[in-house]
Amino acid sequence: MSEKHSSRTLVVECASEACSVALYEAGSLIANQHLVLGRGHAEKLVPLIAGLPDKGRADRILTSLGPGSFTGVRIGIATARALGIAWGSTVLGYPTLGQVAATCADQQGQQAVTVCMNGGHGEWFIQNFDDDLLPQDALQSVTPDLAISLCQHRRIAGSRANDLAQLLKGDCEAFDLLPDAAAAHWLPDSQLGTDLTPIYGREPDAKLPAARKAPV
Repeated sequence: MSEKHSSRTLVVECASEACSVALYEAGSLIANQHLVLGRGHAEKLVPLIAGLPDKGRADRILTSLGPGSFTGVRIGIATARALGIAWGSTVLGYPTLGQVAATCADQQGQQAVTVCMNGGHGEWFIQNFDDDLLPQDALQSVTPDLAISLCQHRRIAGSRANDLAQLLKGDCEAFDLLPDAAAAHWLPDSQLGTDLTPIYGREPDAKLPAARKAPV
């Protein structure tokens, strides 16, 4: 979010175990909340927003699209859409792994980084980002063994950063991080979009049954 905006921006992040919100004005962070819940995002998200100045009202709303928790992603998008309609605000989405790269930049300085997050069913989400925090490859959900070959940087961030660093058995910097809405100012503008389709990163656990053929 490199461009400076004169209006307020609300950021909603609840695609992972963390639930966080942040309010920016003219590109500067004025308030934020960050909780590690595991579950319960539906109950906590709206009160967190209401606890911000002016109850979080903003001209723009940014929300995480995933991948991550199927439930958390849908809650975040639905809340952002509802507030956007109520306030007449522009609603934009961003990828969760890009937010993790931004969170790492916020805490450790902007450098190229491999983001590795828990993907469920024994797999990890992995994606590489360059010095400008732009994606260098497509998001993938892979087994830990395959993640080793996909890691391009010795700097690793995310909920599985320590695990991947141990598998690499080399000189790695690992940062155990969850995405934080307060780091949204590091998100490149190219990572924001009007398409609010969730990014699941893998096939859903439940599949619709195949349609039955009509009897002849």
